[in-house]
Amino acid sequence: MLMAHPTVLLDLVERYELLTSVADGTDPRIAGQLRDTAYTLCVSTGTRDVTEALAVARAHIVAAEDAADGAAA
Repeated sequence: MLMAHPTVLLDLVERYELLTSVADGTDPRIAGQLRDTAYTLCVSTGTRDVTEALAVARAHIVAAEDAADGAAA
């Protein structure tokens, strides 16, 4: 399975977290952006649930950071 680049995943995770922090259910634009971001996270990680997508994305980001740290050493 193809996996999005860790930078793309990090941007998506940060966007999702920001949108969830400001979403109060009254602004349909924010709700739409939140749905779109959740969908993109799921597609980018090969999952069907945003909670699972966030976990997979975070694990992939950490693995990429660890690999970069190992290469720099």
